[in-house]
Amino acid sequence: MRIEVWADVVCAWAYIAKRRLERALASWEGEPVEVVWRPFRIDPSAPVPAEPLADVLRDPMVDAALQRCAPDLTPGENRERVSQIAQAEGIGPRWGAGWRANSHDAHRLIALADSAGGTRLQDAVAEEVMHAHFVDARDISRPEVLAEVARRAGFPEGGALLADGGGEAVVRELVLRGRAAGVATSPTVVANGMALRGAQPPEVIHDFLSGAARVSPRQLPEEVERLRHAEALLDLGDPLGALTLLQPLLDAHGDDRGTRLLAARAYFHSAQLTRALRMLEPLAAAAPDDSYVQLLLGRTLQRQGDARRAAVHLRLAAAMSPGYAA
Repeated sequence: MRIEVWADVVCAWAYIAKRRLERALASWEGEPVEVVWRPFRIDPSAPVPAEPLADVLRDPMVDAALQRCAPDLTPGENRERVSQIAQAEGIGPRWGAGWRANSHDAHRLIALADSAGGTRLQDAVAEEVMHAHFVDARDISRPEVLAEVARRAGFPEGGALLADGGGEAVVRELVLRGRAAGVATSPTVVANGMALRGAQPPEVIHDFLSGAARVSPRQLPEEVERLRHAEALLDLGDPLGALTLLQPLLDAHGDDRGTRLLAARAYFHSAQLTRALRMLEPLAAAAPDDSYVQLLLGRTLQRQGDARRAAVHLRLAAAMSPGYAA
């Protein structure tokens, strides 16, 4: 069974969840499991290089971002409680992040470790990254810090791979996939389509995994899952993210009607009207009785200022589907 941990390495609860998951798995007697770390960003606007955390903790925008790591607590309550729990979990000898650090490159390193050495190496890198941030109070946005972290984890080539831009596309896509799948809190543990939010006690995690092990999830083809995630992002108001996920499908299956229509919608909602038009005109020609395509084509032309041509398609859409009448 694959266990995905969607978490930000600058979220203290993610480190605590790691310890608690390890304790839950120590008594696990079910099917073999593998733990995979997936990226989540609680504070994407954090700067590179980092800024001292003490200087920004009173910033309401920073506090709002950090609440994605503990949505049920105020930032002050979160910091006090997490310190006590980290000490109880044996994370130390000291505790406390020193920097408001951008975690994007740390997530790249963790993804690269998985590609290079599998989940064991990835787990070791995730451990060293969080130890550097929370125990050593290092700035994990700095390349030299991440290179040192990689060496300590047994991944000496990690720094060079980061410098070459490795892991960039993988992390950006995984962040989008997590959002599309409904991951909204760090950490979130996912197994067989079931999700457990937060750093739950080991016995709760164990019970969750036992329940997940009894589920036989329907395995969708990768292309179908990608299409569904792209559609979810569009529904969430992220047409550019939807297009990022759609691009491999457009490259490989550019003639698929469903893919082209979804791309046309994403182009329309991201104001890329010329590209939307290039998608929609062949779709309308191939299926002139598709009222939705006629509607979208008409609205695209309308937004381009071509009222005469737009009217033709809008009238067709309204005649076939009266609900589309303006």
